[in-house]
Amino acid sequence: MLIKVIDRITDQALHETMWTMYRDAFEELNHLAVQRHLMFRPEFDAVMEDPRVDKYLALDDDGTICGVATYTNDLDAVPLIAPQYFERHWPDQYAARKIWYIGFVAVSPEAQGREAFAQLVEQMYMVASAQNGLVCLDICNHNDEVRRMSRVFRMMVSRLSDNMKFTRIDQQSYWLYEFPTAA
Repeated sequence: MLIKVIDRITDQALHETMWTMYRDAFEELNHLAVQRHLMFRPEFDAVMEDPRVDKYLALDDDGTICGVATYTNDLDAVPLIAPQYFERHWPDQYAARKIWYIGFVAVSPEAQGREAFAQLVEQMYMVASAQNGLVCLDICNHNDEVRRMSRVFRMMVSRLSDNMKFTRIDQQSYWLYEFPTAA
């Protein structure tokens, strides 16, 4: 397995393959989580063309793409997060651009349970850890309760480092006010 890092996706066939893989990985979450986890196609296209966001590609031995992730330390390039939050809580790391954000990690169904996910995460870890940086990602409640993704990330990274701290930094809850019909 080879991990290739690209700043812009210009090949249209590769772009389509990545969109399909991403869509297949996250589309179901729109039925399981309140906040939308699947970018609209124009949003995805913009991310693929944005040189501030690195695209990590997992390639099988035959060169077939089997996983993709996005990663950046330019927090202004990430929609729906507040860079000011990071600036306030970690001012030194923020000023030094030592805070990275994982936009998503998607693996093709054929590569589920294989090393693509682990290799993508490991490559991103190596970038931040080499600079004593921080890595942030968001995990919806469904993925954490059902797939145990925070535990998966913690276990994967702790195998690579014996001095890693893993902390929930924020949580959002959604409330529903229901008005049943009057008796």
